[in-house]
Amino acid sequence: MNTLPTWLRRHLAALRALLVLTAVCGVAYPLAITAVGRLPGLNDKADGSHVSVGGRTVGSRLIGQSFTGSDGTPLRQYFQSRPSAAGDGYDPTASGAGNLGPEDIVDTLPGPALGEQDPRARQSLLTQVCARSKKVGELEGVDGSRPYCTRSGVGAVLSVFGARDAQGTVPVPTRVISVNEACPTTPFLTTYRGVKVECATPGEDYRAGRIVPVRGDAPARPVVPADAVTAGGSGLDPHISVAYARLQAERIARARGIPVTQVVRLIDEHTTGRALGFMGEPVVNVLELNIDLDRTAPYQG
Repeated sequence: MNTLPTWLRRHLAALRALLVLTAVCGVAYPLAITAVGRLPGLNDKADGSHVSVGGRTVGSRLIGQSFTGSDGTPLRQYFQSRPSAAGDGYDPTASGAGNLGPEDIVDTLPGPALGEQDPRARQSLLTQVCARSKKVGELEGVDGSRPYCTRSGVGAVLSVFGARDAQGTVPVPTRVISVNEACPTTPFLTTYRGVKVECATPGEDYRAGRIVPVRGDAPARPVVPADAVTAGGSGLDPHISVAYARLQAERIARARGIPVTQVVRLIDEHTTGRALGFMGEPVVNVLELNIDLDRTAPYQG
């Protein structure tokens, strides 16, 4: 007959459960996962897939990195990675996306007193894409224009005030604001439906107007690929598309004084096909490509 008090039996049962779960979850499971990670074909990834040059670790095949100078300017002799929203860029401790959707098109402009240091200031996803596309176009010497972007590199978005019809449109505007262009900037449009377009005053709320993105005359298929202007879901993507790599080939060739065909050949050699032959798109590992570029065509600048 069990003579132990009820409260003591409960404590002993809890202690037994603690010991069993500690042994299973804290010892057996980690050892099993570690053993699986030692299997041939998996051990390199489990160890971080480090890449070494001359005995020095320079990165990982699984984590992207920036190829920029101390001031953040892209190094012209290297292929550039896609943008990253992980911390200050490719920070494994802050992996994550920007979590901005396609309807995020209106900026929060910095206040006049604090300027660009205003903590409330925020670029919309549209303006981020426009600004990146403009910079890539300038770097590569191509047309960086995109639909719904101004030539200055912000979202081409208007707030149109006036009485709305049954469809919610404003047939006769009374006031029109370019919401992403802070005064005293000259708006990307002079007039809209006969009304002068005004620049935006930081801190003023234009949500009462109808938000109208303006497509502009940019080509339907931009020259700058999508992965050159958008961050990956993890912020750590080590790959770029073949199209983005080929876009950079001429700049790389000029910087290193080699034929473009040699650069394109390296891109082809470092292109990984679709997973299982049908999933995703072919991609290029930027770190491995740049390492091979340094090995075969050292930069003389």
